[in-house]
Amino acid sequence: MRPVQKVNFLTSVKAILSGLALSLFIPNGFGEYPARALYMKEGNRLRSVALNIAGSMAQLIVTLIAGLLSVIYLRNSTWQTQPQMQGLSFLWLDGIISMITLGTMVLIVIYFRLSWLMQLFEKIPFVYKYKLFIQSLETFHWKELTRILYLSFLRFLVFLVQYIIVLQLFHVKIGIADAISTTCVLFLILAILPTIPFADIGIRSEAGSQLFGLITPDIFGVVATTSLVWFVNLIIPSILGSLFLLNVKIFGKQHTK
Repeated sequence: MRPVQKVNFLTSVKAILSGLALSLFIPNGFGEYPARALYMKEGNRLRSVALNIAGSMAQLIVTLIAGLLSVIYLRNSTWQTQPQMQGLSFLWLDGIISMITLGTMVLIVIYFRLSWLMQLFEKIPFVYKYKLFIQSLETFHWKELTRILYLSFLRFLVFLVQYIIVLQLFHVKIGIADAISTTCVLFLILAILPTIPFADIGIRSEAGSQLFGLITPDIFGVVATTSLVWFVNLIIPSILGSLFLLNVKIFGKQHTK
């Protein structure tokens, strides 16, 4: 947010938790953008949304790359030996891998050419009227975009480690490489599917049981893992964020630094 407005650490935490609270009932976390913008000064709110979109793009790129590499690994190793996959053609999976690869490449190009794309969009008469809201994206240098990708990778790594630890706590019998790869594929599916966070526990559990079910019979441990991680990462922070939302000033002066 620094290109738009300096925000202290406490305000950043409040904005993130409030974003989780508001996105609880909005598909694919889109509610995070307006909730975070509430902690910005009135003139900077729409501009901050544009920056949040850049951050979401970085997170999606990391998820796509990790998921893609994991699918390739599982396709050429673990899945080849599983009874459930015997007799099935892998052509459909190869097609999915090709589409994900193409989509990831396109997204990476768009991400690192945001500045150029914004300048191009500003030449469109309709967009030019609102150029103030997207000009913040023009200030991004490739070094800053790379740093955002790095931070997104660290965030992804935290979620991944959580899954691996909880799988171990529930004594799910699965190799570490298979656990990491399957979890990354699960993240990929959840990133692509349009879901409402509050209600996607069913989708998470079903997707997790189907994926992990290919390599382990301990479905209960898998469902328990996805449920616990969902509760810790979404429900608890959302409860805290809702308390912050009750006190935020939608109109008026914001006390941020």
